[in-house]
Amino acid sequence: MVSFDEFEEMLAEVSEEIPEKYYTELNGGVSASPVWKLHPKSRGTELSILGEYRVEYGLGRRVVLYYGSFAHVCGVLDKTALRARIKEVLEHELTHHLESLAGEKDLEIQDAVNLYKYLEVGREGKPL
Repeated sequence: MVSFDEFEEMLAEVSEEIPEKYYTELNGGVSASPVWKLHPKSRGTELSILGEYRVEYGLGRRVVLYYGSFAHVCGVLDKTALRARIKEVLEHELTHHLESLAGEKDLEIQDAVNLYKYLEVGREGKPL
């Protein structure tokens, strides 16, 4: 896994590749956190949160990618694959941002469906 500083550099490079219009009203920007963040409904350590779109009082609208989570989930990837995964997660979170501005929840609903499927597999031992 790359260092936290290298991760931040990769995130900055990927961020610059995305057209500026996607950052409209993202007044808190895009940042990296060293944290490994688990989903509250994770069973053990298997459901890491790689990134989040957040709307917070005083901090505004922002996207955070969690280096520690990437290290846990993507630690064996080479730099090219890691960079692609960073871009995928950033685009996912920016989609949440744009949907929030538009009053839409399509991706939020899809994320909830995916979480439901994850939880049901644990109960049933098989996918839905």
